[in-house]
Amino acid sequence: MTAISPRTASDSATQNLIANGYPPALARIFAARGISDGSQMDTTFAALLPFDQMKGIREMARLLADAIAAQKRLLVIADYDADGATACTVAVRGLRSLGALIEFIVPNRFEYGYGLTPEIVRLAAELKPDILLTVDNGIASVDGVAEANRLGMQVLVTDHHLPGDQLPDAACIVNPNQPGCNFPSKNLAGVGVMFYVLLALRAELRERGAFEKSPPAPLLQRGESAQSGEPNLANLLDLVALGTVADVVKLDQNNRILVQQGLQRIRAGRACAGINALLRIAKREPAKTSSLDLGFAVGPRLNAAGRLDDMSLGIACLLTDDAIEADSIAKELDALNRERRSIEADMQDSALATLENIDPQEGYTLSLFDEGWHQGVIGILASRLKDKFHRPTIAFARANNGEIKGSGRSIPGLHLRDALDLVSKRHPALIKKFGGHAAAAGLSIAEADFNAFVSAFEQAASELLDERDLIRRIETDGALEHADMTLEIARLLDQQVWGQGFPAPQFDDEFAIANQRVVGEKHLRLRLEKQGRLVDAILFNQADPLPDRVRLVYSLDINEYNSKQSLQLIVRHWQPE
Repeated sequence: MTAISPRTASDSATQNLIANGYPPALARIFAARGISDGSQMDTTFAALLPFDQMKGIREMARLLADAIAAQKRLLVIADYDADGATACTVAVRGLRSLGALIEFIVPNRFEYGYGLTPEIVRLAAELKPDILLTVDNGIASVDGVAEANRLGMQVLVTDHHLPGDQLPDAACIVNPNQPGCNFPSKNLAGVGVMFYVLLALRAELRERGAFEKSPPAPLLQRGESAQSGEPNLANLLDLVALGTVADVVKLDQNNRILVQQGLQRIRAGRACAGINALLRIAKREPAKTSSLDLGFAVGPRLNAAGRLDDMSLGIACLLTDDAIEADSIAKELDALNRERRSIEADMQDSALATLENIDPQEGYTLSLFDEGWHQGVIGILASRLKDKFHRPTIAFARANNGEIKGSGRSIPGLHLRDALDLVSKRHPALIKKFGGHAAAAGLSIAEADFNAFVSAFEQAASELLDERDLIRRIETDGALEHADMTLEIARLLDQQVWGQGFPAPQFDDEFAIANQRVVGEKHLRLRLEKQGRLVDAILFNQADPLPDRVRLVYSLDINEYNSKQSLQLIVRHWQPE
C-alpha cells in the first residue's frame, strides 16, 4: 500500500519568505522544510558555523601543528566509501598544503573490514608513521587505538559516526556526535569534519606566525590567490560537496553551505581533475552540475572502487592534478561501476527468487543471506529491497572465519543502529560488531547464528515500529498551480541544493491523459490535461498505457532538445484516480 502525503507548510513562514522576495511556490516549498526566514537559506560562507564550537578541535589543531613543526610522519587511515575517499583526499591535499609529511592507506574491505582494527594498525606500523589520523572512522576503534598506543603511534580520530558505550583512548577525537560536543550541526559527513579540522589547523598556524611573510588569505575567494602564503582551503570544497552528498547525510543549513560552495566551484571550472573526469565519463556538464549529479553519477562511480576493488584507485583519481591520468582512472572506475550494476542485478534476482514463497508484508523486517552474494554490493541490495518492500532490510554476504557481514537500510520510524544495539544488549554474544546511523548500519555475526539473528532483529523491530510505519508514504508538496508550471520555476528549483533531509520537491495532482505513446521502447511520453490546459510529461521504464484519468506524483524538469529548453514533468508515481 502506498499513501501520498502532502507536506504542510506554515502560513506565517510562507508569508515571511514571500516578504523576503521568494516566489510563492518556492516560499511554500521552503516553509514545508522548516524554513521560516530567508537567513536560513543563506549559503554564503559567512553563514558557516565556526569551528570553535566543536569539541577537541583546538587541541587537534595544536597536535597537528606540533607534528608539522617537528616534521613527524602522518598516516591517514581512510574508509572505503565515497565519504572516506573524499575525506582522505581532503586530509592529504590540505595537510600537505600546510606543510605536513603525510601518506594514506585504505583497508581493503574484504581482507580487513571497516575501521582502525588492530590488523590495520599493524599494517600501518610497517610504514613507520608517528601519528595515525583516521577519517570517517575511528570512533568505535577501541581495540585498534589500543594497539596503536602499544606500538608507540599516536592516534587522532576524526569521525562523524555515532559512538558506542566506550570511546577509544586516542590522543584527540573530533566528532560532532561524541559526548559533550556542542557543535550545533550533528550532520557533518566525515569529509566535513576533516575540512573543519583544517580550518582550525590553519588558524592555529596563523597564530604561530607560520604565514607572516604574506598577508592572510580569506577562507573563500573568487580567484586563486597566488600572492598569499596561506593555502586557500576553498580549493577543497568540490571534494567536501561530493563526499557530503554521496554519504547521504542530512542537508541542514551548514551542510547546504558546504555543498553549494562546492557546486559553485565545480560549475566555475575549478574542480579537481578527478571530479571533472568523473563528470565527463558520466556525460554530465561541469557547468550544470547539481547535487543530484554528485549523488547519482559521480558518487556511485567513486564508490565502485571500494565495493569491488580497492578505494585507493578512487583516491588516486581525486588526488591527481593530471587530467589525462584522471581520465584514465575515471574509465577504470566507470567499468567497475558497470560491473557492480551487473552483480547487483543478479543479486536482486536471487533475493526476489528467495522471497517468492515469503510474503515480506507479514513481518516487520527482511534479513537475507546468500553465500554467493558479493560483500561490496550488499548495501545497495538492501537499499533496493527496502525501497521495494518498505521494510528495514539487512543483506548478508559470507566473510572469513565462519562469519557473515551484513549491510542494512531502514525506513522512517526505525533507527537501525539503535535496533541493533537493542539486539546486542539482549543477546550479547550474537553480534560480533556493529555500527552506523539511523538509516544505514553494518554488522558481523557468525554464519551459524543467522537464523537466531533474524528472529532477534524481527522481535526488536516489532517493538520499535508501529503498524503505521509499515505503510509506504510518498511525501509531496501538494498540487502545483498551473501558473507555476514554468521554466522559470524549474530553473529556480534546479539552482537549489536538495538531498537527504532537504528533499527535492515533487508535487501531486489529478490529470486526464490527452495523449500517450511509447518512446525508446520502454518509456511513456505523455500529454496531460488539467482544467483545459496541457503539459508534457514522461514516465520512465513503463511501456504499458495508463488509464484515462490518473493521480500523479511528479517533479518539474527542463527538457533540452536541439539547443532549446522546454518544461516537462517527470512522473515519479501514478495510481488510478
